[in-house]
Amino acid sequence: MINWQEQRELPQVGGITAEKPNLDLNLVNQKLTDTDAIAIIKWAVETFGDGLVMSTSFGIQAAVMLHLVTRILPDIPVIWIDTGYLPPKTYRFAEQLTERLQLNLKVYQSPISPARMEAIYGRLWTENNIEALDRYNQMRKVEPMQRGLREMKATAWLAGLRTQQTDHRKTLRNVDKQSGIYKVLPILNWTAEDIDDYLTTYDLPYHPLRELGYATVGDWHSSRPVTDADKHERDTRFGGIKQECGLHLPQTPGEAESLNSSSL
Repeated sequence: MINWQEQRELPQVGGITAEKPNLDLNLVNQKLTDTDAIAIIKWAVETFGDGLVMSTSFGIQAAVMLHLVTRILPDIPVIWIDTGYLPPKTYRFAEQLTERLQLNLKVYQSPISPARMEAIYGRLWTENNIEALDRYNQMRKVEPMQRGLREMKATAWLAGLRTQQTDHRKTLRNVDKQSGIYKVLPILNWTAEDIDDYLTTYDLPYHPLRELGYATVGDWHSSRPVTDADKHERDTRFGGIKQECGLHLPQTPGEAESLNSSSL
């Protein structure tokens, strides 16, 4: 169990500018093995400077990463992809955390409104196939995220992925590259117990839908509470036919092949 009581007071970091580094990722990951999340975040701040951003979905455990990172870098740009289909409780949760943590929130949306998308393509999530979900995710999530990273001139991206969440995330390392941008995952090896302990220590909230049985939450039409029949919490997303929305997957065949062939 992580003793967060010993790490309450942290120096804040600001005003750092760093050139885009060319990292030996194997060496970096070796050095960061068994390093705690706070040390990984500090390393990212020192390494990437003003090129460092973070993302949030305002999901079930979002308060952990938002609190961890802003304790060290309070003004870090926080990219949030608003699909236009999030549950009302998510929007209210986002307002609550943004105010409490004084987030430097950068909201990105698809240039195609929900109404226009449905008129042209239909309600893609009802087609119950991966191709339709991929088209939906590309329009509503992936394109806005890529645009946000470009506009923020990001060289590195902090995200709260954990190995326990999906099969793909079991293959990840603390630091890697995605679409030319370094991806830093400080809590990759945290357990559900670590998450709960951190939230309890700092009196931070889970997403309110957790009380209704949700283990993970995204769009209202593609998320549901966990049932006894579910083998994995991600069975509750995308009708159980897909684990990832695409934000954290390789965007080119070359990247996909690299992921498959390396010891991530």
